[in-house]
Amino acid sequence: MPSEHPLLRVSGVSKSFLGIAALSDIDLTLQRGEIHALLGENGAGKSTLIKIITGVYRRDGGEIALEGRPIDPRHVEEAQALGIGTVYQEVNLLPNLSVAENLLLGREPRRFGLTDIRRMRKMTREILARYGLDLDPATPLAAHSVAVQQLVAIARAVELSGKVLILDEPTASLDAAEVARLFGVMRALRDQGLAIVFITHFLDQVFAVADRVTVLRNGRGVGSRDIAGLSRLDIVKMMLGRELKEETLAEARAAPVAAGEPEIRFRGFGRRTSVKPFDLGIRRGEVVGIAGLLGSGRTETARLLFGVDRADSGEASVDGRTVALNSPRDAIAAGFGFCPEERKTDGIIADLSVRENLVLALQARRGWTKPLSRAEQVELTDRYIRALDIRTSDREKPIKFLSGGNQQKVLLARWLVTHPRFLILDEPTRGIDVGAHAEIIRLIKELCDEGMALLVISSELEELAAYSRRIVVCSERAHVAELVGEAVTPDRIMAAIAAPEAKEAAL
Repeated sequence: MPSEHPLLRVSGVSKSFLGIAALSDIDLTLQRGEIHALLGENGAGKSTLIKIITGVYRRDGGEIALEGRPIDPRHVEEAQALGIGTVYQEVNLLPNLSVAENLLLGREPRRFGLTDIRRMRKMTREILARYGLDLDPATPLAAHSVAVQQLVAIARAVELSGKVLILDEPTASLDAAEVARLFGVMRALRDQGLAIVFITHFLDQVFAVADRVTVLRNGRGVGSRDIAGLSRLDIVKMMLGRELKEETLAEARAAPVAAGEPEIRFRGFGRRTSVKPFDLGIRRGEVVGIAGLLGSGRTETARLLFGVDRADSGEASVDGRTVALNSPRDAIAAGFGFCPEERKTDGIIADLSVRENLVLALQARRGWTKPLSRAEQVELTDRYIRALDIRTSDREKPIKFLSGGNQQKVLLARWLVTHPRFLILDEPTRGIDVGAHAEIIRLIKELCDEGMALLVISSELEELAAYSRRIVVCSERAHVAELVGEAVTPDRIMAAIAAPEAKEAAL
């Protein structure tokens, strides 16, 4: 019988960590029998919202209702008992156990107090047959592909829950045929009345399988729309927005297109499953921007250029000389620096001091047989604390106690002390306050004026257009377009992101 209530309603939900808002007044409505895409860039709040719905976190404010009744799950098991299950990108099953043991773990049929193996395998075959899987229940889960493991995880989640199924980036490791198979299962579950939350960064998949979409940005809800009648450009605008004020960016404008031959070149550079081969040249004193949605190939490009991931095609050269970029050590030796997107996990070492974090790259380049003296470390740290206005009461304070903006400035200082010729910045202004935001934009402009070559990745399109005179647009893990000079505008960038088939000549 139809119900007057949606299956799940999230109303005005908020969550803060250490006084910093991660979610503010979020609304989400799920109907029975729909696939609902949840989209947003890194830091938008998707994971926090899902963890609140599934009982990993407790919300600070707002309400959640299931079939019209208020709920407040205190842990994952309680959410499962209510009917809410989750399957993550990294399959959270036990690969050393059999398919049957994974599917029925904790719910094994018993006979005379012992596990009824024959019945368990029969039940497994019956359950998996609904998903088009004909597996030997006794085989180890690890013997099967990632796609099959995903389907087993989905079957387990549905058996445990059966009302709301949350799929967090389920297609990230699947090929086209496996994605099509997963979508067939999702549609069948939808037709059985489940509500499915589908988190992905592939827009083509949203249009292929979703009925509605909700977009989050910076911890706030941008809106919910039916997919019917919605264009890619509409979704890109919702995800990226245009929030920076003109006065913040005014000083960064008017940089001319850099002249001369590129000093740093990448030809046919790429890596299978990461980013398709691309050509890229960067001149002295030039800022090249990279734009694209999460998962488009922008961060994958940065990791290749710095040797974090090893390219399996193409070559790199500096001043006409071929260089190997098989590791970050090689990149540092070539004069490269890299501030990664995930500042807290890939950048800072939280328990080390500001001083220790700041001198890390320079010490690594010199080698541990030539240690920097304590006096050298102190002099460098104090100089860059003053130069970048790093707000800390003490150079020996653990960096984890600094604000996000000041942590970011320490990371910048870490590379500036090495005097790099090429600096890669991945989302340098994400998650920092407005004041630090403006300071970092000014610093990028100053470094460019001093002759440094920079490659900057950002989802803030107004910002990127302000200090870049060349923009590479990424989509579907490929470089699909390049904008130069007067063509570098937020509207043209968004149009290129939304139309991955666009050619450079058309722009």
